[in-house]
Amino acid sequence: MSNDQARAVPADGARVRIGGVVIDANDLDLLAGFWAALLGRSVTRREPDWVSLGPDLALQRVPERRTVKNRLHLDLVADDFERAGARAARLGASPLGPLYEDLWQVWQDPEGNEFCLCRS
Repeated sequence: MSNDQARAVPADGARVRIGGVVIDANDLDLLAGFWAALLGRSVTRREPDWVSLGPDLALQRVPERRTVKNRLHLDLVADDFERAGARAARLGASPLGPLYEDLWQVWQDPEGNEFCLCRS
């Protein structure tokens, strides 16, 4: 998809865009700390049930636990795949399978939310 296609205005004129990504969390402090440290971000806003890690990523406290595979996940691109994987593991993430095509690996954060770690 070209940039022109990505920015095209629909026929009805009601353009819709992604404003950010929100990750559900049972332990908000645990996951906010994990994602902030993994991505090198700081908390920019904190409320009792919400933590923002910049303008495009936030976490919200939810009561239910994740019980099935994510239907949506983040693809994180690492300049140094091995060091990023080691940092993710130190922070409490775990790989869920092998490295595919020497390019990407599925991981889960400390609460089981899945993400892919990808070579740049």
